[in-house]
Amino acid sequence: MKNISRGEFIRLSGLTLAGALVSDLVFANDLVSNKSTTKEDVELMKKLVWNNDAKVKVLLNKAALDSTIKFNSFRAVAGSITVMTASFCNSRSEYYKSNLLVEKLNESIDILLKEQYADGTLDAGGNRQSPPDTAFILEYICPAAAILKANKQIDVTPLKEKLKNFILNAGEAMATGGVHTPNHRWVICAALANINSLYPDVRYVQRIDQWLAEGIDINQDGNYSERSGIYSAVIDNAFITMARLLNRPQLLEPVHKNLTTYFYYTEPNGDMVTVDSKRQDQFMDLKVTKFYLQYRYMAIRTGNPMFTQMVNTIEKLPEFTTDILSNSLAFFMENEELQKQITVDAKVANDFEQFFAVSNLARIRRGKTSVTLFGGNDKPLMIVSGRSSNPNFLMYRKGDAILKYMRLSTSFFRMGYFSSDGIIKEGNTYILTETKEADYYQPLAAVFRKSDGDYKLSESADGRFWNKMDFDSRTKSNVKKQVTVIEITENNGSLSLDFKVDGPLNVEVTIEMCFKEGSNITGAVLDEKKNYFLKSSTGALSVGADTIQFGPGKVEHFNVQNLDSEESTYHQGSLRTIGEHVYITGYTPFRHKMTIS
Repeated sequence: MKNISRGEFIRLSGLTLAGALVSDLVFANDLVSNKSTTKEDVELMKKLVWNNDAKVKVLLNKAALDSTIKFNSFRAVAGSITVMTASFCNSRSEYYKSNLLVEKLNESIDILLKEQYADGTLDAGGNRQSPPDTAFILEYICPAAAILKANKQIDVTPLKEKLKNFILNAGEAMATGGVHTPNHRWVICAALANINSLYPDVRYVQRIDQWLAEGIDINQDGNYSERSGIYSAVIDNAFITMARLLNRPQLLEPVHKNLTTYFYYTEPNGDMVTVDSKRQDQFMDLKVTKFYLQYRYMAIRTGNPMFTQMVNTIEKLPEFTTDILSNSLAFFMENEELQKQITVDAKVANDFEQFFAVSNLARIRRGKTSVTLFGGNDKPLMIVSGRSSNPNFLMYRKGDAILKYMRLSTSFFRMGYFSSDGIIKEGNTYILTETKEADYYQPLAAVFRKSDGDYKLSESADGRFWNKMDFDSRTKSNVKKQVTVIEITENNGSLSLDFKVDGPLNVEVTIEMCFKEGSNITGAVLDEKKNYFLKSSTGALSVGADTIQFGPGKVEHFNVQNLDSEESTYHQGSLRTIGEHVYITGYTPFRHKMTIS
């Protein structure tokens, strides 16, 4: 076969070509022994092999791996081991039984063995001798070891022994080590289940049961406690691994519940709702490809048409090749159930209105229009991993026209963006409310006074600052309150918004809309800082044939700087994102009604 570029190689994976890497007929005969295999399944496995080989080609063309590789690269090394092992053990790969791959595989596992501590752990960035980060490495290494162990046609005993040594060393850390975050528990449990399936030891299962005894952290909405798309995919994978390797089908129940929730959290183009996350992805863009293997396994296992539709949606995404086909062959080989036919048609209504009351998030879809409402930040509001702090309360899409978010901020004591104290649903109206309170402090009572003036360093009651003022011992006075109410009524995809902000007079109020970057904005005035102001009439955002109309507007001031809280701006931080920003402004008492459609 002639040499081709990686891009061309991947492009060819979607085509039927004479002289392709494998014969369709032979591949179909050898693929899976059960009778449920269809032409579509054969095509999928062909693409997995082709794209895995393409990735191997890239790995082999790289310079020799650096034997001093450190920390954050360990997961990449482990991933390369999985990819190379899959091609090495797959009889339809051009790298089947390749001596060059054996050499590269030995080189890669030697790096991990060299850097593995005596307690079985590896470092990961700032996490030193980290059991959970080592568990993430085992997600790749254990399937590779399982594939090699199952293949009796290949004799690479030294390589198998090296993998075994690494895994058993890590097993000690998995059986005794601790965690940082909720998902770490389940990642370690999955690692223990994988190790136990390779090298059974009652201690591994006992440790799994110890973690499971804490209870699975999933709520009525179907969200795990971190409410994170990144880590929900990780957790679902962990429970699937435990369910199948330990024969505990009951562990698929939270997976079923969570995947149902993420059906509603997914846009038609594969974008995922992340606004309610308590982790780093609350300000990230994610694609649903992270859930492909989980949806596929559960679609095959349960016959749920909702899961089948998600599989079909993901397979049509442009990211499917790079995110799945180039990285997943090993997992299909290690878990052959993924190769089976999905027998249920995807017949699920596209229109829905789903209110996740625990998370205070609503998802509405009407044809090509979708709406997300959010009012579930953790209080008191803190910008820190593990707490929800995203100020976006409304997101709106109509095809390719996208309102990334709407926010509201006031200059009230520089306390920053509106963050609703939950959502109340009344018919087709969603009510978001927040009360902000700021105060001043009286002199200390005699009993608390110190002659040296050295008082306790403490936080003010409103959370805006710390000082050596012993605030807890002082009486609050001159208390000021600001109450914001936003009522959003949905009617067949069109939104009517009613804003009310009351409290001290003449406080600046700013409504901020951020549309997808590159969108065409009309009806609003652009200033020298590239900000749009909607002064009175209706504005519009258009992308191709899709248009979102919004308004009317109002502009009573032009101060749209420092919309973040003092907590952010003190450190020169900002939550402003890229995009086309349109502002509506006024003063308290603030009243404004507008529509988005």
